Amino acid sequence: MPRAFILVLDSLGIGWAPDADQYGDAGADTLGHIAEACARGEADRDGLRSGPLNLPCMASLGLGLAAQLVTGTVPPGLKSPVLRGRFAAAREISRGKDTPSGHWELAGVPVTFDWGYFPPDFPSFPKALTDAIIEQAHLPGILGNRAASGTEIIKELGAEHMATDMPICYTSVDSVFQIAAHEETFGLDRLLDLCKLVRELLDGYNIGRVIARPFIGRPGNFTRTPNRHDYALEPPAPTLLDVLKNAGRQVISVGKISDIFAGRGVTRAVKGPDSATLFDLVETEADQAPDGSLVFANFVEFDSEWGHRRDTAGYAAALEALDARLTGFLPRLRPGDLAVITADHGCDPTWKGTDHTRECVPVLLFGPPVLPGCAGLRDTFADVGQTVARHLDVGPLETGEVIDLA
Repeated sequence: MPRAFILVLDSLGIGWAPDADQYGDAGADTLGHIAEACARGEADRDGLRSGPLNLPCMASLGLGLAAQLVTGTVPPGLKSPVLRGRFAAAREISRGKDTPSGHWELAGVPVTFDWGYFPPDFPSFPKALTDAIIEQAHLPGILGNRAASGTEIIKELGAEHMATDMPICYTSVDSVFQIAAHEETFGLDRLLDLCKLVRELLDGYNIGRVIARPFIGRPGNFTRTPNRHDYALEPPAPTLLDVLKNAGRQVISVGKISDIFAGRGVTRAVKGPDSATLFDLVETEADQAPDGSLVFANFVEFDSEWGHRRDTAGYAAALEALDARLTGFLPRLRPGDLAVITADHGCDPTWKGTDHTRECVPVLLFGPPVLPGCAGLRDTFADVGQTVARHLDVGPLETGEVIDLA
């Protein structure tokens, strides 16, 4: 029985979506702008990387050609003399440009409702909500209470947080309530319990995620730790993961996939602190995952470490590192296995602000049963889930069309 692997390169958009102007993102192009910066020498960094963007494996799987479907141009450095995968690009039909929207749609459940959002300026959060948080969590108060970059607000308020025991609460243009706290002085378990409480208190606000953002260090030298945890709303309908689990299949989450789906449909979850460790876990699952299973992985660092921080050189180097690892992953695929490389939204490191960008995403399909070729520009991310459902002989899902693999 075949297996399937979905590898989400979190935020690797390949050109602005048709409705990007509604989000202020017309012109955004995560992959294209990174490649152009590399070609101009603007993404060189001593000891990290230099020269044109070098992604020979993903280029051979059709990454540059997928981008061409959206923008009309193959990004610099992404032409390949061979094609060994089936490539497509996909538009998002979900509302918003958040992580749950993109992942749920990839799994066959687009978001058709409007998320709740908090205003960016102080105070972002309703007084009734903050009063309830302070009272029920027995806190002296909260800090922040506005939209902010996570690293910047920790730098700004971390010392006061440590001195007062007040957690740092902030939001962004996404549908989120984020809480940063020091792992040692505030306590990791206490932070996670606080996030669970806030998740309950947000019932009725329709906020997509409550995110725990633990950090360590001392003033002037704070560092976020890998113990982040997302508390998401449950998907509004059964996803590919639910369908597989109900059919008795194994659904293995690598990284934050289980968090994004509120644990639903996942039979086993494994996590790691960085992309290299997460890829080690993917390779382990490729060696041992049972027949009929789905391995669903998210590589969050592209988004959290490089996209949001607008670090073009770091993003390019991370892409090159993952591309090198893919050469060792391909031989691990068994006869009948299907693998898909895709993304959930964009986060153009050359774009204004620090938030996600509304973009199309690549859909690179490869494995022994896949014939190289073009699968065109898809109308929804849900075509990924529908294709995997067909491949694993479950479903069909309610949304999406099957991508022809032959």
